[in-house]
Amino acid sequence: MKNPFIISCITGLALFACSPSNPKTGIFFAGQIINPSSRQITLYQGDQTVDIVALDENLRFEKQYDSMVSGIYKLEHLPEYQTLLLETGDSLWVRINAAAFDESIVFSGLGASKNNFLMELFLKQEEETRFLSSKYSSSSKTFNRILDSLVKDKKNIWIIMDSLNTLSPIAQKVTQAAYIYPYASIRERYALLRGLQWNSYEDSVYFGYRKYLSFEDTDLAYFDPYVNYILNFISVEAQDRSLPYFQQKSTTNFNIRRLEVLDRNIKGSLLRNNLARAIALEEILTFENHSQHERFLQFYSTVNTSPNYLAEVLDLHTDISLMEPKKTLPEIELENTHREIVSSMLLANGNPTVIYFWSQTQMNHYRDTLERVKQMEDQYPSIRFVGICIQPFNNMVEQVHEMLEVRKTDQFALVDFEKAGKAWVLTLLNKAIVLDQKGKIVEGFGNFLDNDFELILKGLN
Repeated sequence: MKNPFIISCITGLALFACSPSNPKTGIFFAGQIINPSSRQITLYQGDQTVDIVALDENLRFEKQYDSMVSGIYKLEHLPEYQTLLLETGDSLWVRINAAAFDESIVFSGLGASKNNFLMELFLKQEEETRFLSSKYSSSSKTFNRILDSLVKDKKNIWIIMDSLNTLSPIAQKVTQAAYIYPYASIRERYALLRGLQWNSYEDSVYFGYRKYLSFEDTDLAYFDPYVNYILNFISVEAQDRSLPYFQQKSTTNFNIRRLEVLDRNIKGSLLRNNLARAIALEEILTFENHSQHERFLQFYSTVNTSPNYLAEVLDLHTDISLMEPKKTLPEIELENTHREIVSSMLLANGNPTVIYFWSQTQMNHYRDTLERVKQMEDQYPSIRFVGICIQPFNNMVEQVHEMLEVRKTDQFALVDFEKAGKAWVLTLLNKAIVLDQKGKIVEGFGNFLDNDFELILKGLN
């Protein structure tokens, strides 16, 4: 594992000489994206777009911000994103290889140590996922002891980082939250999965950590570890312990109970609305609940106070309705392998058609998908299989298609991910859309890699 503090010092020598002198006001942010999947980066604070910056011919970007406030931001390079902590006076550089997005991120310059620390934690916690998944059968006492050890390990790393840097109060809060709340979230998840095997004594002992945590921290309202923790807490409190969690988790009744728990426990409007939005999007994207969504939306509108979030959720509900069977697939712009803009209406060519998706940042997924395509083409020769890359084509894609001997007439790319993603409700890379020979939707929300997906195709022959 890379040491973020050493990296900051070494790469800083190479890059910081090019950066402006440390501004007492404002934030300087710059970087380079190797193997980019798009020609721009987007900076968000909360749910608001702060800026969209184009990459230059050297795949670099830089921007001076004189009025940005200190806090948590998100750097997006579609389809990936990562959290940043930006503060007044920072002069921060980032280098990313989009082909291995999270693993390649390295910061340098003023403000690098806290951000490298956040990335170091994120990657360590990702590595621990498989180890912890094997421990959910342990007793609550044993499971707590394991997590206590992991928290202590991360706290010791934080103490070293804090001693080497002069952290502001907000930087201390965020970097500490980054190692506290992920493990609190895992504890809540353990309780969810235990469900029926719980008793009142275990409740009083096991959930003791909750008294040290806050449900009203506005500074962390858009910080993923914090939000995930509270969502898991809400799910635990909303759970019907007479039923297994996996039997109720995708039901509309469960999500309404989650909103009720939120309404009772979370008071700050910023955090309340963000959490309610997350629950609403999860419910609306549970497509099998579509007939129950009007009932859910009526309750959601009594908890949410954000007109923008309500409009977003209602728009998503409408977009899903447009992807129902027997409707015409909404038209979007696509790019063919000759880099020409064409209409998605051309995908229907008189044969049943399966549309699958892939990303230039997940080539292993693409290879697995192509293997499945080959198997299905042999089994269902009357069906056309069309691959759509979620980013515009580039020279690397041409080389990959040549190497893998892909039929280029069946390959397209999205021109505008945001517009296309909204129109076709693209939320998972495994999504598949099935059209009949007339171009009407047979299945708008299939899972291409699911074992049951072929049942849809058998009905087309």
